[in-house]
Amino acid sequence: MHSTRNAIHTVLTTLLLLTATGTCAQTAGDKLGRGLSGMAFGVLALPGIIVEETQLRGPVGVPIGIAEGLGMVVTRELVGVYEILTAPFPIPALYRPILNPPYPWDYFQQDKRGAKQGAKRTAR
Repeated sequence: MHSTRNAIHTVLTTLLLLTATGTCAQTAGDKLGRGLSGMAFGVLALPGIIVEETQLRGPVGVPIGIAEGLGMVVTRELVGVYEILTAPFPIPALYRPILNPPYPWDYFQQDKRGAKQGAKRTAR
């Protein structure tokens, strides 16, 4: 039990260190990190999108954010699997991220939010 907890802690720490930059990926390792983070933390899209939509639309953004967030959780999980499986290959060109923002926790960074930048959450 104790060794399992240590292994999980090590994997999560490594994942966070690999993806801490938040920049556009240019290597297979970055793509793998995005895929792992999408699978492990894709659920962060739900509260992130609720906050975005509420800031954009006011209280009516809550149900819209819930609907969009649930859809994005599924999308992040599936794209995460895709990015893990295709990590060795430079597709899309130069290992660019498929989703915007590239990491699930980027919803919570002020300068990365689609609502603040005018960018929409989409596949690139």
